[in-house]
Amino acid sequence: MDREQVNAMCRQLPGAEVSDPWGGGHDAWKVGGKMFASIGTLGDGVSVKTPDIETAQMLIDAGIGTKARYFHRSWVHLPWTTDPDEMRHRLFASYDIIRASLTKKAQAALPPRG
Repeated sequence: MDREQVNAMCRQLPGAEVSDPWGGGHDAWKVGGKMFASIGTLGDGVSVKTPDIETAQMLIDAGIGTKARYFHRSWVHLPWTTDPDEMRHRLFASYDIIRASLTKKAQAALPPRG
């Protein structure tokens, strides 16, 4: 996997938008104004939200990801060497977590994910 492939996956999610909020070449993917994936300037992988701290720690302990620097402990950093199916699952799960946290009105304004 690489930046282009991850950006292509994120781009297909309903309502997903990319920005560079900190400048310098970040890809911060958001839905409803809330971030669900971030590729830093180092470009060595992507950080995603997990359902909770325990899931993030399990992924770290299993060697799938590492602690996402500058993010809450429920986020993990997945290197480009992550299995493509795992990467896709984690990206889409992160999107779903963030989308579900939006207000009902904001959720209703988004196209269905299907």
